[in-house]
Amino acid sequence: MATQLWAIGLVTFATFIGAFGALFFKLGADRLHRHIKTIITNWRLFIGIALYGISAIIFLVGLKGGELSVLYPLASLTYAWTCILSVRYLKEKMNQWKWLGIALILVGVSLIGIGA
Repeated sequence: MATQLWAIGLVTFATFIGAFGALFFKLGADRLHRHIKTIITNWRLFIGIALYGISAIIFLVGLKGGELSVLYPLASLTYAWTCILSVRYLKEKMNQWKWLGIALILVGVSLIGIGA
C-alpha cells in the first residue's frame, strides 16, 4: 500500500495539535497543588487532555491512508513543534544543540518520506 499524501498531511496536523496539548499540560502543571480542587478547576489540564484526544483521533484516521513505517516516524515532529511553541509561549531558551536536534529530526523524517 502506497502512503497517500492526505495521510501524511493528517498525521502532520495531528502532531501539531499534540504539541499544543503538551503546551497546555505544562501550563496546567504549573498551577497544580495538592488539593483536588486545583485539579478539577484546572481548565488548562482539560484543554491539554482534549487536544491529545483530538490528536489521537486525527492520527488514527491518517494511519488508514498509508504504511505505518512511513507515517509513524512523523510523530517525532511533535518534538519540533513543542520546542517552537515553548520558545514562543513559555519563553524557554533554545541552544544550538537543541536546534541541531530538531534539524536532525526533520532530516530523518524527510529521508523516510523520500525512501517511501
